Amino acid sequence: MKTRPAAPLNALRTFEAAARHLSFNGAASELFVTPAAVSHQVKHLEEHLGVSLFQRNHRSVTLTPEGAELAATVGELLGQLDLALDRARNRAPAVLRVTTMESFAAKWLVPRLHRFQQAFPDARVRIDTSDEHADFLRGGFDVGIRYGAGKYAGVRADLLMQAPAFPVCSPALLGASPHGLKHPDDLRHYTLLHDEGATGRPGVPAWSDWLAAAGATKVNPASGPVFASIYLAQEAAVSGQGVALGLAPLVDDDLRQGRLVKPLGVGLENAYAFWLIRRDVSQQRPEVEAFCHWLRQEQRQLSGAPC
Repeated sequence: MKTRPAAPLNALRTFEAAARHLSFNGAASELFVTPAAVSHQVKHLEEHLGVSLFQRNHRSVTLTPEGAELAATVGELLGQLDLALDRARNRAPAVLRVTTMESFAAKWLVPRLHRFQQAFPDARVRIDTSDEHADFLRGGFDVGIRYGAGKYAGVRADLLMQAPAFPVCSPALLGASPHGLKHPDDLRHYTLLHDEGATGRPGVPAWSDWLAAAGATKVNPASGPVFASIYLAQEAAVSGQGVALGLAPLVDDDLRQGRLVKPLGVGLENAYAFWLIRRDVSQQRPEVEAFCHWLRQEQRQLSGAPC
């Protein structure tokens, strides 16, 4: 049997950095080498493979189709290797790293997390919050929960929860107001609280969408303060500052515990939902599977579906 030439691992690492940055200079800064050394390693890999991996332009580089395909595979493999080396260095139990948005962590996940810890007392869970795209490999994440359209490249995404939108406010706000809130047009007497994250996203309900669907004609949909996140808008509603468009499941606990009420029955479907994201290789870790199963159980209990 013919012996396969050894893969040039240093060249592969250099190529992966250059592909990620789409820049030899960026890769050089990350690897603490010169751009010329990066160029040399990439050229060595291209000669080893017999294909061009980059299209060299005057001031930039772009991946060829062969380069893009190789970069995706090498990035995943090097990420797995880095994680394996980290775990080999650290003999402590592996940490289950979960990445999610601050709103979901604060309003849904953290209030329930103790039940997972009771069921799996040896599991060490770390919650990281971010609204940005998560690099599962470089970030070392096991599970992600994101609010979006469900199109996430390179990972497995399963629908976790739908997120219909409807008006919510503090019961104290209603009690202190001389105006009732039984018809959508009654909202003209109240401050509308806006989430800027809903702006410009087709199918994601904003106040203008809800008012139009509810048939309200006397309410200015642009009035009221704008918050950087749905979490802040809903917290402003809890504190009695106005009426927000709440998202299930983010307001479910506040509604159940009386911090918020749902004065108007009209709800809007949402093109965005909450998605459970992970790498397929994460199935090799039983604690990851257990955490994902627990998330689904909690969702079913919330919706009243059989577990």
